[in-house]
Amino acid sequence: MPSSLPSESLPTAADVADAAGRLTGVAVRTPLLESDSLNRLVGGRVLVKAEVLQRTGSFKIRGAYNHICRLDAATRGRGIVSHSSGNHAQGVAAAAAMIGVNATIVMPADAPTIKVDSTRAYGAEIVFYDRYREVRDEVARRLAETLGAHLVPPYEDPWIIAGQGTVGLELAEQAAAAGARLDAVVVPCGGGGLIAGCALALATHAPGVPVHGVEPDAFDDTRRSLAAGERQSNPAGARSICDALLVPTPGALTFAINRRLLAGIVTIRDDDARHAMRAAARTLKLVIEPGGAAALAAVLAGRFDVRGKTVAVVASGGNVDPTYLAQVLAAPDASSGTNRS
Repeated sequence: MPSSLPSESLPTAADVADAAGRLTGVAVRTPLLESDSLNRLVGGRVLVKAEVLQRTGSFKIRGAYNHICRLDAATRGRGIVSHSSGNHAQGVAAAAAMIGVNATIVMPADAPTIKVDSTRAYGAEIVFYDRYREVRDEVARRLAETLGAHLVPPYEDPWIIAGQGTVGLELAEQAAAAGARLDAVVVPCGGGGLIAGCALALATHAPGVPVHGVEPDAFDDTRRSLAAGERQSNPAGARSICDALLVPTPGALTFAINRRLLAGIVTIRDDDARHAMRAAARTLKLVIEPGGAAALAAVLAGRFDVRGKTVAVVASGGNVDPTYLAQVLAAPDASSGTNRS
């Protein structure tokens, strides 16, 4: 079915609902989990939207499929190009394989091996770039022009944002079914597509519930952008283990939504993410990658105070190299302080 939504338009809650219909039977309706042990740790009630259990191990297939399924036959025949640190790459590759489209993905040379291998396993071709010396958008754009292919952005696209928003739509429905009166929803923030889509859905289906984002300390571009009222960039050479959240600047479309709907942004340290990965494995039996653990990390570290509240957090991805995961799980928690001031 063709869509009339122009590429420059901002999506709405109705577009999220439309995406949910298209994703029926494609995306997993991931559970909203709760742990008594985790609740005791933070002094509140924490509900975890486990997108780590999604197809491809992250929420990204939602937006990727919602975009690719709308392309006409001629566009599909030219193939698609996208760029990603790994989770969007897998989502695009899997969606393209389901729909029958050739995909080429631009990925950073230092992307986690598990994400590279999984993207290839879905049948996509990979072109590497240096994330510290090259601009991935430009690399992908030139490649798409050379191949005559259609470019599928990782977040700067209304269909992508609407697809990611189905996470928030499901979360609102599941919380209501569980009788949970949410005081806040906390979502990892990279380019802003997931949190923008969730904010759109929640504004309609859980009105009045504030939505907060979480970024790594060194990549707080959305936090600074909200404060400045215009998009800010991250410093060159910044580093974080949260590879899924490392973008140079917020998207124009995503920022236009987030500046209107977000209640705020908090930041976390890399040690906070590691601590959250260990806590998730121990209390929820979930494997979460560093960036995917950002929202839970903010709660556990006290960057976002949940004492006496009911808060939902999105665990956005679980694609972490096994060797690194083993190192994190084996390390002590002494350097991380739960609910530190």
